[in-house]
Amino acid sequence: MNWNDAWAALLGLSSGTAHIDMGQAAARAALLYVATLALIRLGKKRFLGRGTPFDVVIAIVIGSIAARAIVGGSPILPSLAAMATLIALHWLFSLGAMHSRAIGALVKGRNRVLVCDGVIDHAAMRDEHLTMHDLEEDLRERGYDSLDRIAMVRIERNGRLSFVEKAKQDGA
Repeated sequence: MNWNDAWAALLGLSSGTAHIDMGQAAARAALLYVATLALIRLGKKRFLGRGTPFDVVIAIVIGSIAARAIVGGSPILPSLAAMATLIALHWLFSLGAMHSRAIGALVKGRNRVLVCDGVIDHAAMRDEHLTMHDLEEDLRERGYDSLDRIAMVRIERNGRLSFVEKAKQDGA
């Protein structure tokens, strides 16, 4: 048996994708794990760190493609090619976003001020589909019980709320 035949038997390549056994599924999982990890490393460091919707969508799609290849729903090599293409496109879009604010806003979104000097921008809150309960929950999670100590609240491109405290007064 030559190497090609051995790989084909190990990965269930010759039996058709719908008829793989447990060992072949395990071998496919190991191969797809290593290949996916390598492909993601070729992407960018923040790819899965603090993801924007742009990053989350690519992670979901790649996971779906990999899962189908592991269980035999899709052939391995075309699945790897599809994953590599998506990561290359993601890399190109993020490169474009790095060099162009317009592309960055289109691909990753923009941050938006929700509260400034204690004044809540209710239109911005409504546009972002946030309620006062959402804002209050985030305040509590960060150890605040009101907006009294907060100068500004923004919804960031990744959907998280960030809080900027008011400057402390001397003698206070």
